[in-house]
Amino acid sequence: MFFKSVSVLGMIPLALGKGMNIAGGDFGCAIDGTCPTGSTQLPLSSLGGGDGLGQMQHFVSDDQMNIFRLPVSWQFLVNNQLGGTLDSTNFGKYDQLMQACLGTGTYCAIDIHNFARWNNQIIGQSSGVTNGQFTSLWTQLATKYASSTKVIFGLMNEPHDLDVPTWATTVQAAVTAIRNAGASSQMILMPGTNFASAGQFVSSGSADALLAITNPDGSTTGLIYDLHKYLDVDNSGTHAECTTDNIADAFQIAADYLRTNGRQALCFTDFCAQNAFLNANSDVFLGYIAWAAGSFATSYVLSLTPSKSNGKFVDNALASQCVVSPWLNAGTATVAASTVSRVATSTRTSTLANTVATNMVTSAPVSNAAASTTSASGSGISPSKVAAGASTLATSISNATATAGTGNFSASATATASQIVSTAGAGMRRYTGGLLAGSLFVALLL
Repeated sequence: MFFKSVSVLGMIPLALGKGMNIAGGDFGCAIDGTCPTGSTQLPLSSLGGGDGLGQMQHFVSDDQMNIFRLPVSWQFLVNNQLGGTLDSTNFGKYDQLMQACLGTGTYCAIDIHNFARWNNQIIGQSSGVTNGQFTSLWTQLATKYASSTKVIFGLMNEPHDLDVPTWATTVQAAVTAIRNAGASSQMILMPGTNFASAGQFVSSGSADALLAITNPDGSTTGLIYDLHKYLDVDNSGTHAECTTDNIADAFQIAADYLRTNGRQALCFTDFCAQNAFLNANSDVFLGYIAWAAGSFATSYVLSLTPSKSNGKFVDNALASQCVVSPWLNAGTATVAASTVSRVATSTRTSTLANTVATNMVTSAPVSNAAASTTSASGSGISPSKVAAGASTLATSISNATATAGTGNFSASATATASQIVSTAGAGMRRYTGGLLAGSLFVALLL
């Protein structure tokens, strides 16, 4: 399963795949939930924003993307009337973007970009903003898109600094409202606290609190964990330098939780190493969406907005190498990981073999992508060095497999892991560090 097709279980896709945030409706939103409507730049040329339609058509036809996230503020949709009806003018504009997205044949996620707040008041945890006002919004949106099976309902962008059990009550109310409005089959994205951090998904209590949420019929079909993660020093996404690959301290923990609880995951993520890791762990992670294109200028530090050359959209280096390439190279990594897994089973050295597999699958796709460039941005790694690392890696895996039946796999696996870390693995980490830090939007399927 390499995230290039959609399989279905009771109308819920199990492999949505790869996509992009088409931003602009969220412009001006602050983490206190204030969102001045005058700052909104919906990404449609006809509305004065970026060419979101052209970008989405490019991402679909040229990059095989099949899911987009469309951020917007709560204030914009109701024209600053808390608890009010969808504003015909403003919502009409947002619906133009939604229809443009749906017209590409992809999945399209509504994202209410308010950080679990309205003007600095937490939903359901302050006297000023009630669960009823929040569910009113979602009842109206669900009614509008109840017949659109490819619309995904993203309840809230990056909640933070709130009481988790109380927030879970708010999420349950919204889920119930959406289902009761007739949207019975669409996926619903459920975020936890700490800005929906993948790294604190389990430790914050969010995972367990959201695990208890159900549809009105008691099932969990279509209810999805929504996780985000950045790669920079303070997890803010505001610095260009990467300081982590978010694997051991975030996505590995999430993967372990999902496997323990018998769940699967849909991941909207960034960038090189972790995207390769998510592809390699496709039994629980089902895809990713990157931040961000749309109305963002190409000069924005996290920009994945394609530029135009001779009338044709062209991906920037970050999008090409870290969003598209891990997807396209997922097949090779997954096959090799499967080989190591089988060796581990036959020799009872699963811990060492898993180390080999993890390092291998997070290195090989990136090495392939890097080898196609003159030099990795900011890293000083030449194509030949990266390619040599990938070659050594392949030889190491082959050697480990060959010795499995002789009882010497333990020593061989140890040597293999060491080679991976010192060659392709080390190259991958330096290469990733030279790229821009990116936002991670991850949704984990229950």
